[in-house]
Amino acid sequence: MKRIGIIGVGEIGRAIVVGLCEGDDESPKVLLSPRGTGTVVELAAHYPNVRVCADNQEVVDSSEVVIIAVRRQDRHEALAGLRVADDKIVVSVMAGVGIDALRETLATNAPLVRAIPLPAVRERRSVTVTYPPHPVVDSLFTYLGGALPVEDEAVFNVFSALTGTLTAHYSYLATLTSWATGHGIAPDDADNYVRNLFQGVGRALSDQTRTLHQLAADHETPNGSNERIRTTWFTTASSEALNKALDDLLADLT
Repeated sequence: MKRIGIIGVGEIGRAIVVGLCEGDDESPKVLLSPRGTGTVVELAAHYPNVRVCADNQEVVDSSEVVIIAVRRQDRHEALAGLRVADDKIVVSVMAGVGIDALRETLATNAPLVRAIPLPAVRERRSVTVTYPPHPVVDSLFTYLGGALPVEDEAVFNVFSALTGTLTAHYSYLATLTSWATGHGIAPDDADNYVRNLFQGVGRALSDQTRTLHQLAADHETPNGSNERIRTTWFTTASSEALNKALDDLLADLT
């Protein structure tokens, strides 16, 4: 594809632009909506193949693939009155907006695909879940790090719910840093140590010969420090609370 339009250039939209435009490969032409003026002007100034359009209709008309990356609560305002020709391919990265609802909003027979790109697409290192499978869309996200197409929208929503755990993980790390600081460690030293500790854990995740349960077991010894924290903090009650939070989020997304 030679022309990709993006409506809504927030964190994910920006990451997609960077992933498409960085590197030595020949980049497609990227058309951006004027929404989020500071970001889009910056991107257009940095990348010669990026252009800011006058409005969202121009984005649609000038693109082969249109990525909708607005917040779901803003979709009616952003998409109202848009005319989407049937030969376009529309990719929605809006959480909680199903294919049927999006087709009703856009009133088009164009192919509609949902996707869950993560910020790491800027480095072409993110596996993106898509529904339904589409060769053009799956090829796009394969280029940005990998595509995981699924055949069922309910399955897609489960993956979408899992992305809601990201900031909880960051907050967990921040809590560890605050605890260390409270015990006299300099904030910069605590921050640096926690980052390095868990960057090592992150690298271990690339070993797909071991399940996550096996990785956890391999990182603790019987009656050791890791087992003590896991069994006293990550209890049955906390596990059930996490499952309930995910169930509630999944219900909202569907």
